[in-house]
Amino acid sequence: MLSLLRARGRDPGGSNQSGKVTMVELFFDLVFVFAITQISHSLLAHLTLDGAIKHFLLLLAVWWVWIYTSWVTNWLDPERLPVRLCLFALMLAGLLMSASIPDAFGERGLLFACAYVCMQVGRTAFFLYAIRNSARNFVRSFQRIFIWLCLSAVFWLAGGFAEGQPRFILWCIAFFIEFISPAALFWVPGLGRASTTDWDVEGNHMAERCALFVIIALGESLLVTGATFADQEWTANVIAAFLVAVVGSIALWWIYFDSGLQRAHHRILHSADPGSQARLAYTYMHAPIVAGIIVCAVADELVLAHPDHASPAGVAAIIGGPALYLLGCMLFKWVTNDRRTPPLSHMVGLLLLLAAIPLATHHHFSALGLSAVTTGILVVVAIWETMALKD
Repeated sequence: MLSLLRARGRDPGGSNQSGKVTMVELFFDLVFVFAITQISHSLLAHLTLDGAIKHFLLLLAVWWVWIYTSWVTNWLDPERLPVRLCLFALMLAGLLMSASIPDAFGERGLLFACAYVCMQVGRTAFFLYAIRNSARNFVRSFQRIFIWLCLSAVFWLAGGFAEGQPRFILWCIAFFIEFISPAALFWVPGLGRASTTDWDVEGNHMAERCALFVIIALGESLLVTGATFADQEWTANVIAAFLVAVVGSIALWWIYFDSGLQRAHHRILHSADPGSQARLAYTYMHAPIVAGIIVCAVADELVLAHPDHASPAGVAAIIGGPALYLLGCMLFKWVTNDRRTPPLSHMVGLLLLLAAIPLATHHHFSALGLSAVTTGILVVVAIWETMALKD
């Protein structure tokens, strides 16, 4: 049987065509367009503190299953038939998981848990089969990962059978197990811990995959903006809210893609330990970036529907979305550059968002006005960083 692994060669110029994202991977990502839309719409319908916490947990689960699959396709060749079939099976499970998101803490909790566990455990089992003849330390690393995922699966499934608060608690335990496992280097009694040097990832592939997920989230944000605007009566305030939302989405794109992505890409491509970079910068630091985009999408929909006023939950979304996004981008750029402090533009942007909170309590300050302020802050951050890094 032919090897299912990607070729790992690099050309003298430093490019790596073997790490190019394939069409089947992009096809697989369409499932997560649906997942992001489900989370966004469900969060909007349950915009409370309890709802926000639960949907953040669901988002982390969606991100975790996607990023783990991206790690696997970083090594496996999606052009091989067995790998393609595995991705198609994961797509089916992903669709079931995504369809159950709005009622994951209700009647469809067991479906969500089963689909999630099938993706995590089943994919890793397939990977172990695919690399069974590879280097011993490489195989051993993924045996450890398989054990950790099996442990978390017990709590995911137990939560699926439970109801109410016990389900939430069990799922928090399950995700906590998965969340700390990369940081703990998947330590297992008797097997020890893995080494990031064993994870010889393709920097091109990992950077491009995560950038594409950010595009998925931004695309969902624009979809929500356009669909909501189309359903509204086009008053002056609604048109203004639409323009503010579009400018805000452009600013989000600019902050991530204008310079930070390229610098991080260069860093992981030339790193002596790309596995460590992939674990910290791409596995962990991208979660708040994606979460911030989703909350911004919810805020845009709220402002378009009610530009004159916002509830306390709406205010939290209008300010919290940009803040979460800036925080994620700030940490991502900090750990992928040789700077001792986080980007000053991002820190100032976060302080300005914090200073905008008193405006939300002003009786005459509208949701549209607050959204314009937060969008203006994002634009300032984008322009500041562009000018600061200009040659």
